[in-house]
Amino acid sequence: MQRDAGHVPFVSSGAYPLRPANFVRPLVDGEPAFRRICQAVEAARKSVWVTVAFIQRALQMPDGRGSFFDVLDRARARGVDVRAIFWRCPELEAVDPGTHFSGTEQERGWLAERGTRFLARWDRAQKLYCHHQKSWLIDAGEPTEVAFVGGINLNQASIVAPGHAPNGARQTHDVYVEVRGPAATDVHHNFVQRWNEATERADASGLWPADGHTDLEFPRRVSAAAGEIPVQIQRTVRKGMYRDGTPTPGGERHAIEAGDYSILDQYLRAIDSAQRSIYIEDQAIGSAEIVAALDQALRREVAVVFLVPGVPNREMVQGLRRAESEPFRKALAALGASPNFVLAAIAAGGGAGEYQDIYVHSKIALIDDAWATIGSTNIANRSFYGDTELNASFWHAPTVRALRHELFLEHTGEQTTALDDRAALRLFAEHARTNAGRRARGEPLQGLAFALDPASYAQ
Repeated sequence: MQRDAGHVPFVSSGAYPLRPANFVRPLVDGEPAFRRICQAVEAARKSVWVTVAFIQRALQMPDGRGSFFDVLDRARARGVDVRAIFWRCPELEAVDPGTHFSGTEQERGWLAERGTRFLARWDRAQKLYCHHQKSWLIDAGEPTEVAFVGGINLNQASIVAPGHAPNGARQTHDVYVEVRGPAATDVHHNFVQRWNEATERADASGLWPADGHTDLEFPRRVSAAAGEIPVQIQRTVRKGMYRDGTPTPGGERHAIEAGDYSILDQYLRAIDSAQRSIYIEDQAIGSAEIVAALDQALRREVAVVFLVPGVPNREMVQGLRRAESEPFRKALAALGASPNFVLAAIAAGGGAGEYQDIYVHSKIALIDDAWATIGSTNIANRSFYGDTELNASFWHAPTVRALRHELFLEHTGEQTTALDDRAALRLFAEHARTNAGRRARGEPLQGLAFALDPASYAQ
């Protein structure tokens, strides 16, 4: 199998093999991503299967399509097999209500009032971890099959275009990826595994509606070729979560009862093999293993840019402020000593107005302008070891470069199509550092990206 970035290894530690001959299309930010997903749902002939983590019930999909539930209800009304797996966490409902759809009595009553007939199962994670996968699978196993994997939450802030929100409106930057071809078979396999073993499936409150529920068959054949791009689907599945180790077509049996930690494996192998550049966007920078790998990459004179939220979430702040986190804080600060490292965030406005933080929620990495991963996984221990996650990694220089061009244009306002990866990262770094000075002086930002101090981040 020919693949770009051949020096970046794929992994054999998970359930899914490297698949050739796929079509891949990154989808940057919520409005275009959900527009494309809704188009696929509207074209569905057989099935629409979705895994949901966080969702606001009132979220409105693009172009007047209504809510997530409206979109699925319309598909079901056309005779399509529609199924959703919702994460259930009563503890979260008690402290942060309205952020996920946990199947409470009130919520199931609301489904009854609206006449919802698509099938749903609720799934609890171990301890207080999260079923964090955000995937859509249309027409599973059919010639029209298409999968979407990413990190975008179903909330209104995700629909607002970065840099274009009304004053005070929350804005989120995020990324999905569309996949067609053999790798979609593994998204199919993952959904079946979760559906059949959803923790609440034996409880009347864990099903919607109470009748019509059937388990699903695992895929029996690999989907047809759809392009030229090698793709590997990777996961985090905590030990003891699932028991049925039925292998994916063309793959070997994986001992799923022992878990699946192939996303961390892939991240470390990819960073360790980087020769020129590493560009990461993530909601967190909270993994000592990843920071150590980045340190080694910097020692090899690899250029590194890491985009994070300028205003980090409270879990990141609380974690970094703990006394036992001092070694990690020092390691993070040490990255900033390298001239080849930039920690950055994005915001809009400034000057006479206030700066509007744009929350970086994407979970992506680009290496050497030829390999990338897009998914739901944060650079944090809970994502690598505890939460249930799903990523798609691909080896294809034209697609990775096009994604880098799109991201850098959004974040800096500068075209980088004529630049190689190292020159583009240098431009990004210069832009971010200049904007940090503007921000310190209270001046308007030019573009969105500005540099942060790793030694004081989230503290």
